[in-house]
Amino acid sequence: MTAKKPPHVLQDQVQLESITKRVKRANGQMGAIVRMLEEGRSCEDIVTQMAAVAKAVNTAAFTLISASLKECLVDPDTDADDIVPRLQKLFLSLA
Repeated sequence: MTAKKPPHVLQDQVQLESITKRVKRANGQMGAIVRMLEEGRSCEDIVTQMAAVAKAVNTAAFTLISASLKECLVDPDTDADDIVPRLQKLFLSLA
């Protein structure tokens, strides 16, 4: 029986920083949404902010998947037959 390779960890520091900034921004927006709810703000304002958070999180996730896929495809040590279906499954989980 062959040992299962560990899951891919993104190595591109530029992409990691970009994704981290986006997620931190979304986290801040979530705090703002909580305050808006507590303050009794309008549904329209709250849903607009929720949509912005959802877009930021989804964009971060898509960026993470695409950057990981790129790294896996150019790395000669990566078993593309193993990792590509797993990344595709992650991608589809966001659709």
